[in-house]
Amino acid sequence: MTKLARIDDVRRLDFGFFVRPATETGTGQPRVEPVYGYLIKHPEMTVVFDTGIGAADPETEAYYQPQRRSLDLACREAECSIDDIDVIVNSHLHFDHCGANPRMAGRRIIVQSAELEDARGVNYTFPELIDFDRAHYDPITGEAEIADGIVVLPTPGHSRGHQSVAVCADDGTLLVAGQAMDFSMTTSVPLAGDASAYASAHLAHQVYPELDRRLAPWPEWLERIEQFDPVRVVFAHDGATFGPKIAAER
Repeated sequence: MTKLARIDDVRRLDFGFFVRPATETGTGQPRVEPVYGYLIKHPEMTVVFDTGIGAADPETEAYYQPQRRSLDLACREAECSIDDIDVIVNSHLHFDHCGANPRMAGRRIIVQSAELEDARGVNYTFPELIDFDRAHYDPITGEAEIADGIVVLPTPGHSRGHQSVAVCADDGTLLVAGQAMDFSMTTSVPLAGDASAYASAHLAHQVYPELDRRLAPWPEWLERIEQFDPVRVVFAHDGATFGPKIAAER
């Protein structure tokens, strides 16, 4: 088997944006946030991480004011057709991350078992985005290598079943972190950008145990992520990229 040669072969997909209301930012002010997915062209398969903003009810539309760009358009910009996509990996199943899943009915969808269970509950997401005709789920529990150098990793916090993907290439590892650093569902602390939040957690992990972890907590899953030594970390709702080391150091 052959892993990816260059992490630059992972393409960002622009799915539009929404307005995060002030009640969710913790700052008293609303914030416009992009919605990104990622296309991984691997020698064994083509993987899409998240599929964009799905249709919502009028209340949700008014609350988030989403402006959508289709998966078809985003893939064309990345020089790919959705017909080339073999596997979907959803970070989680909120409506802004699985919107085009029904558009690719029959394709394998990799999610955490806990996420699929929660998504089928009440008031979590929109049922028509989950249990559509020919929905083909591959529920996993924990970590799974789905192709040589593509590792799905549980990163709970924003949701119980949130997951990220480590893409290991010849020139380093790219972590596609999705919404892993967004804890808006579980905390009232004001939200920084996801890249800034990851940078803070990364530094806290590096200096622990010299720094009391109670003063600067980091998520438990970061221990496993750091073992991959990612040279770049990208996110679903933050256009900034975190790079823990400058090029001259490598």
